[in-house]
Amino acid sequence: MKILGLDSSGLVASVAVTQEDNLLAEYTVNYKKTHSQTLLPMLDEIVKMIELDLDAIDAIAVAAGPGSFTGLRIGSATAKGLGFALGKPLIHIPTVDGLAYNLWGSKDLVCPLMDARRNQTYTGVYDFRGGTMQVLEPQCAVGIEDIVHKVNQRGHSVVFLGDGVPVFRTFIQEHCNVPFTFAPPHLNKQRAAALAALGILYYQQGRIETAAEHRPDYLRLSQAERERLAQNKEL
Repeated sequence: MKILGLDSSGLVASVAVTQEDNLLAEYTVNYKKTHSQTLLPMLDEIVKMIELDLDAIDAIAVAAGPGSFTGLRIGSATAKGLGFALGKPLIHIPTVDGLAYNLWGSKDLVCPLMDARRNQTYTGVYDFRGGTMQVLEPQCAVGIEDIVHKVNQRGHSVVFLGDGVPVFRTFIQEHCNVPFTFAPPHLNKQRAAALAALGILYYQQGRIETAAEHRPDYLRLSQAERERLAQNKEL
């Protein structure tokens, strides 16, 4: 089984190909270029480097949200385009689930934090101690104080990761009452390799969709939509 993974949900753009339990290739960039400039060239480079026949992939795993509205649209459009062109199904991976899967096998609880601005975070709580990923708190958009409170209630050590860590580090240090650590640099951002690996499990469980069915999960309204609603209320 061959899975192509695409993640442009946050600051990082990442493309990977897995085959069964092997990672064949991964290309990850965390730089100021837009994902529209990087994602397809990265895929093209991987195709060349491993002599990949895209017709040979079984499915396309895509980070489906939440995250950057523009980034999600670019990733979803790319995945849908490939799905239509190749006649392949898509695997809808919740972004926070994919981020948590970076730390598969952790003895601590795993709490991804994506910066959602306005002192909010896209987050969840996960447990890998049983040899599988247990979703203790499904991905959601909440204030940082809410998720730290839930972590404290769990009463177990936790590791935080994601681009929200630098934003909320001080708050965590001052308010987290359980032992905590922060993931190291090679594991603390979105990686398409983790996404594709999780995609294999979802594929085996029949959790697939067609390109036509795929829709990103934004979890909350965009700034433009919020402003439009506010204007309408004033009229």
